[in-house]
Amino acid sequence: MPAAPNNLTSRQKQFLKGLAHPLSPYVHIGKEGLSEAIVKTIDSELGHHELIKVKIGNNSGLEKHHTCQAVTEQTGSSAVQLIGKIIVLYRPNPELPREKRIILPKGT
Repeated sequence: MPAAPNNLTSRQKQFLKGLAHPLSPYVHIGKEGLSEAIVKTIDSELGHHELIKVKIGNNSGLEKHHTCQAVTEQTGSSAVQLIGKIIVLYRPNPELPREKRIILPKGT
């Protein structure tokens, strides 16, 4: 799995937040918690889309900050935003066709 940029600039995060705004969560973490199957699903979705939303369900019993950190570590992704119980994740995939890749802006 390709590593995501660990240090997205504020400009890049703002750009990604704008792209993520209309998205619906691709993955829902439920009462099973952060299982291996859920991590594999998140990893797969990142491979297909580069930018996804993950929703932490109220019945999951997970703390959102710890869950966000665990997901980013296990998938090699970057957390763009954590708002409520929605995590926005980004991981570039150079194997996607050029027209489907997200091109990040440069600089601050």
